[in-house]
Amino acid sequence: MAPSVLERRAGLLEAADRVVQREGPAASMNLIAAEAGITKPILYRHFGDKGGLYRALAARHTEALLERLRAALLTRGGLAARTRATVDAYLAAIEERPQVYRFLVQRAAVEEPDVRGDVEGFVRRFGDELAAGIRSEPSLQGIDETRATVWAQGIAGMVQATGDWWLDHPEVPRATVVEELSALLLAGFDLR
Repeated sequence: MAPSVLERRAGLLEAADRVVQREGPAASMNLIAAEAGITKPILYRHFGDKGGLYRALAARHTEALLERLRAALLTRGGLAARTRATVDAYLAAIEERPQVYRFLVQRAAVEEPDVRGDVEGFVRRFGDELAAGIRSEPSLQGIDETRATVWAQGIAGMVQATGDWWLDHPEVPRATVVEELSALLLAGFDLR
């Protein structure tokens, strides 16, 4: 029995993912089509255009990362443990799939405005999740919604920027980056 359209699309997305993991920003529609054993027009038929494929890849990876970050935000042991776990979860995801991260941030988001919006939207969504976590943090009891939101959006952007920098500085151990960034964040949780 022939695969359904959804199954075929999922298989093409898997092929695209393999190419992106190998090639990073150098991944092309030609390489993706070759990996899938099809021609570019067939790839376009399933995704509409290059942007459709890039958006599908972005959605796949940002959703997985958001789930990972949500789990880290539930870490037991207090604010310090949750902060370290969340920073580490983000950096670990980058470390595990650096080519995917580079592809999404350096190529797809540059070439396709909708993908850039998806990536930026991910950072805002993470900031929103983080704001909820800050508001419910027992050691930060009484923090108002505006302050929690401003802090969370700033933290999300800072963690992303640090991750971008860290990819170009593999000589710095992840544990060091986690510890230093966490120390900075924890020092900033001052309720004056």
